[in-house]
Amino acid sequence: MSTPALHDALRIDTHAHVFTRGLPMADGRRYTPAYDVTVEDYVAQLDTHGMSHGVLVQPSFLGSDNSYLLAALRRFPQRLRGIAMVDAGIDDDALQTLKEAGVVGIRFNLVGGAPLPDVRGSWRATLERIAELGWQVEVHREAADLPLLLPPLIEMGLKVVVDHFGRIDPTRGLDDPGFRHLLDCGASRQVWVKLSAPYRNGGNGGSVYGAYLAQQAWPLLRQYLGCDRLLWGSDWPHTQHESVTSYAHSWQQFTTLVTDAQDRSAITGATAARLFGFPD
Repeated sequence: MSTPALHDALRIDTHAHVFTRGLPMADGRRYTPAYDVTVEDYVAQLDTHGMSHGVLVQPSFLGSDNSYLLAALRRFPQRLRGIAMVDAGIDDDALQTLKEAGVVGIRFNLVGGAPLPDVRGSWRATLERIAELGWQVEVHREAADLPLLLPPLIEMGLKVVVDHFGRIDPTRGLDDPGFRHLLDCGASRQVWVKLSAPYRNGGNGGSVYGAYLAQQAWPLLRQYLGCDRLLWGSDWPHTQHESVTSYAHSWQQFTTLVTDAQDRSAITGATAARLFGFPD
C-alpha cells in the first residue's frame, strides 16, 4: 500500500475524480468519458506534484453508485478522503459504509439546469443526519441559484463547500448577485469555497477569461471568507477541458493567483486538513 512521499509541508488537493469507461453511467448525464483514470493514476499525480493527500469527488456521470469511489478510497486510506453522491432517504447503514471507507461529505452536482434539491422537504432528514456526522455538503451550481440553496443549508448547521469559485456568471463577472451572496455567506463561518477549475467559468471567453475572473474574485474571497475557509483543488483530470490545462498547470495557476506563501500553505494545509479529516 502506498504511503505519502516525503513532503516539505502538508499539501492537499481537495478536488479530483477517478473513473473508467466500463462503469455503469447515470441516466441523463451531460458527459460520458472516453478514457480511464484510476486511483493509481491519481496518486501518481499527487506524488509527481508534491501533494501529501487528495480528495476524490464522485463525478456526476456515475450518479449515486459510489462503489468505484469507495474501492479507490480503500486502496489508499491514509492519503485519500471522498465526497459521495447519494439519494434522498439513504439509510444509516449505507451512510456508515461510506464513512468507514473515508467519505466525509456528500455532493449536490446541479450545473446545467438540474432541479434544486428540496432541502427543507424530501432531503431534510438526510441532511440532518449529514450534519450529525459532521460531514460537509459540497455544492456545484451556477452562482445565480446560490441564494436559494445556501441559506437553508446554513440554517441546518451544515458545513457547505462551494465548487469552482462559486461558478460566477461570465457575462456578469463580479457583479453577479449570486457571487455577492456567496461573499456575504462568509460571515456564517459555515461556508468554504474551492479555488479550482477557473476554466469552467470562462463562458465564450474560454479559459483565459476564466483565469481573469479568478484573479478578480480571489481578493474578495480572501477578504470575506479568509484563508481558513478557502481550498485548492486540481479538478484533475479536468473533464471536458483536458485540452486547455493539466495538473501542473492547475497548480501553477493557483501559485500565480495566491502569491503569498503563507496564504498558500494555510489553504492547502491546515484549512483542508481540518475540513477533510487529515492529520495536521
